[in-house]
Amino acid sequence: NMHYQSKIHTILKSAYELATHQNILDIVEKVIGPNILLHNTTYIIKEPQTPAFVSWHQDLTYWGFDSDRVVTAWVSLNGSNQDNGCMRFIIGSHNEGIVDHKETYEKNNMLSRGQVIKDKIDESKSIIVKLKPGEMSLHHGKLFHSSERNRSKNKRVGLAIRYISSDMRHQSGSKVYSHHISGKKNTDNFIS
Repeated sequence: NMHYQSKIHTILKSAYELATHQNILDIVEKVIGPNILLHNTTYIIKEPQTPAFVSWHQDLTYWGFDSDRVVTAWVSLNGSNQDNGCMRFIIGSHNEGIVDHKETYEKNNMLSRGQVIKDKIDESKSIIVKLKPGEMSLHHGKLFHSSERNRSKNKRVGLAIRYISSDMRHQSGSKVYSHHISGKKNTDNFIS
């Protein structure tokens, strides 16, 4: 299955328990502060020997919040390496602000609009994010990241957990559904 499935924690207890695990929240708090909302959880599955990939992009491009206090924990459930299409990061790229993206709607791109950073990425600056089963990486909402196709004979399965600070709001002014899990609630801007 190439598709992202949204808000898995609302229907699967195992995803909710992982997303609210204290070991993860302790680290997330260091990045976005103590007032934490669980915004989304998605299983990201790359089937064996398939062309599905994720282009170079920033998560925050389309989210519409008035702040960048957003972080994604990517928990590898069965190991992630170059062979099965692990993530790649451009270190320090989150300091460049939001950059222009273009929408390609490329059929093998796992992103909904096939969005890709317009400017050419210097891939010599990228790092490979290898993870053992049960390990996780964290990336900021502005970090440039991508992943290549799964060339291995096994599925690559991960759970992406997106956390946001409750100390912000959606630029549309409308309330956003996010599950309150730590610190202060923000009932003005979020439905929890």
